[in-house]
Amino acid sequence: MTDLGDFENFEGDDTASDAPARDDTETSAAADDDRFESMDPSPVGTDRGIGTLSAAGGLRIGEEEDDTRVRAYVTADNREDVRVGKYLLVPYPDDEKLFCRISALSYEQEYQVDDATEIHSKRAMRREAIEETDYKLMATLEPVAVLYSDEGDLKRRMTDRVPKPKAVVRQADDKAEIKTGLKMPEDGVFLGHLSVGGEKVRTAAQPPTIDYRLKDDYADGDPLVFRHTLVAGGTGSGKTHGAKNVLRQFLAEERRYEMEDGAKRRAAVVQFDPQDEYAQMHDDNPEVTAEDERGWEREGIAHGGHDDTLVLAPKENGVSYSPDNHRAEYETFTVPFSMASNRPWLVAGSSLNENQYPALKELLGRFFTQRPDGTYRQFLAFLDDPALKEELDESGKVHEATYDAVKRRVRAIPSGIFDQNATPITELDHKLVRRGGLTTIPTYHLTSSRAKELFVLAVASLLIDDKLSNSPESQHIKETPLVVGMDEAHNFLTDADNVQARKVIGKFTDAAKQGRKERLGLFLITQDPQDIADPVFKQVNTTIVLNLGDEDAIKSVNIPAELEGKVPYMEKGQMVVYSPDNSEPVEITGLSKCLTKHGRE
Repeated sequence: MTDLGDFENFEGDDTASDAPARDDTETSAAADDDRFESMDPSPVGTDRGIGTLSAAGGLRIGEEEDDTRVRAYVTADNREDVRVGKYLLVPYPDDEKLFCRISALSYEQEYQVDDATEIHSKRAMRREAIEETDYKLMATLEPVAVLYSDEGDLKRRMTDRVPKPKAVVRQADDKAEIKTGLKMPEDGVFLGHLSVGGEKVRTAAQPPTIDYRLKDDYADGDPLVFRHTLVAGGTGSGKTHGAKNVLRQFLAEERRYEMEDGAKRRAAVVQFDPQDEYAQMHDDNPEVTAEDERGWEREGIAHGGHDDTLVLAPKENGVSYSPDNHRAEYETFTVPFSMASNRPWLVAGSSLNENQYPALKELLGRFFTQRPDGTYRQFLAFLDDPALKEELDESGKVHEATYDAVKRRVRAIPSGIFDQNATPITELDHKLVRRGGLTTIPTYHLTSSRAKELFVLAVASLLIDDKLSNSPESQHIKETPLVVGMDEAHNFLTDADNVQARKVIGKFTDAAKQGRKERLGLFLITQDPQDIADPVFKQVNTTIVLNLGDEDAIKSVNIPAELEGKVPYMEKGQMVVYSPDNSEPVEITGLSKCLTKHGRE
């Protein structure tokens, strides 16, 4: 048996072990001067790209992904710079170009040698540098679009022609070509900068980064804000930081949306704020420098605290709202019980069945007929009337057992929610919705999840009903472009097997479907996207995904497979944007600093 130490002096015999073993075909080909040019690559000029297209194994473009094969040989001095996901350009013989991305990288043997031997492994282990002489690096390219010029305008179309073998492949570094290739709009609401693997895509222009924006005009469909947005990310992923930056753009002074009457108006933002974080948007970020501001101004990014920020805090008996991390103005409001007259689900508890819910509607109808402005306590007293119970039972309208069940559910509502010593929310429409203004609804101070749910859904339904109604209670809300933001949306819009949940989901689904027409946009933020009811989720056009560690959550957001695998590994601020009506699916990196105050001092 040979000891491994016997290989110490083996390098003296290179002919037996290390010389590439070419077959006869390769040898004869290399010797054929009529078929091959000089192998010296340096006589004229300099390299112009990262490599060239290879026809070995086929070079083809097909209608189906399986029918397409485009591969490029990467030259040795470019191998350290190429990455999966990078964008490339391949020229056609005319002035058109194939815009593509690297979908895979692989080393392949240049010659027929077996490198899986003890000798080759020992030599590799003793060398400081890796020897690549016998290998070639091949990049598999995914065609995205063909770029062409139409009367001086750069445009894109589907990939319908195959490039030539040995065409030079270069990295895409022109902003216009990259934006056109990815179908990214030039203007709109700023989300972040285009990136690959967390590294921003650079160009030769100034600024060198490529801004990613959501369409926000009517030139090609409706503004995407009114076709709804979902921001999904786990704890610590930067979703609140990113959401604040996006919402700040909707509040920019110059942003206007055309209404049905032809007038262009600024949007109002109403943000449900479970941790009292969004009220900080009133204040400047103390970490921002003058250099930061100059850079944002060059890119047209709205920044700085938003003065027109108001906190409307729900009033619950026995608790108070005490802001300690912002300087925004605030006042309290109450939910009048009269809102239940056409929103029975507000007092339905969480387990009324299909028989009990009509009974509740019957009881509320009778009560408000007698007392149009009746209170919750008055309704409880109304239910305690034995004569009413007997009358409804004898008439066959409400069985006595059903009556008792409804009564128990109504009494299960946390005390001290309705009709408190504060201004009713129904009288605050001009404060709740202000053109160009941000209103936050904090709920962290409330005593129970049921109380939080009731306040959020009461205010949200008030907004939605006025936006969708032909006879709104508030014409002001009806005529104002509106973005309704909801953090921890999974707590309020989850699918459930009870009649109340179906009523709520139905209301939000209607809002999502009619949002474009009524200038109503939903901006949902969640760490559990899989819990968002499917009828609502299906209406979302723009999905922004930050780091998510849960496999079910990742699957639920329905992003392309090539981006799905990146999600668990994304750092804070990295995100995937899937917005089919805006661009190809892309990875972007948000701003490292928040445009307004963020975090506790």
